[in-house]
Amino acid sequence: MKSTNMAYLILSTATVLLFLCLSPLTTTAANTAVLDIDGHPLQAGTNYNVLPVIRVPLGGGLTLASRNSSTQSCPLYVAQDTAELSKGIPLKFYPVNPKDKTIPLTTDLNVVFDASTTCVQSTQWKFTNDEAEGRPYVGTGGTIGNPGVQTLGNWFKIEKAGSGKYDYKFVFCPGVCDFCRPFCGDVGVFQQRIGTRVLGINTDNMPLLVNFKKA
Repeated sequence: MKSTNMAYLILSTATVLLFLCLSPLTTTAANTAVLDIDGHPLQAGTNYNVLPVIRVPLGGGLTLASRNSSTQSCPLYVAQDTAELSKGIPLKFYPVNPKDKTIPLTTDLNVVFDASTTCVQSTQWKFTNDEAEGRPYVGTGGTIGNPGVQTLGNWFKIEKAGSGKYDYKFVFCPGVCDFCRPFCGDVGVFQQRIGTRVLGINTDNMPLLVNFKKA
């Protein structure tokens, strides 16, 4: 009887210790905010420039651009500015939970350029599939809010990536629909014939690593 009680006590203690060890990690991961290059949490609805961690020719900050023609302005896609040192166009982030004041890691969010264009589409990011090429691009024309199956293509995530303290990547894998099985992948770069570096979703584990700079 004594050995049975001792075994029960050891098992109970081990269970409690395991819970105490795992719980803070889960809570911390869920509450971790994305940080800008100054170490401050990203604020919802605030302008930020999204800059590449590695600078390459024709690869500046994120902006809006035509995909295949310098004369055809619409529709617009998310691309890197052709000026390597350009900061691009500021963006705002809106998390799926409107009560969130900062942007948590891996949460669904809408991404919107703070710019006006002559195109009929909005400047909000949207999953855009090119059936002819078989490539999924990051286009524009999304709407803010209303999470669900009808807006599945409008939701992106920011995840930690790279070796730098403030290095991140964008991911398309919306979790706003419980019964949906969306296409998922990192947001990387597809080089176009005219030289434009347009963002798209790939599964090759080659994301575009970015930093966030408050505009």
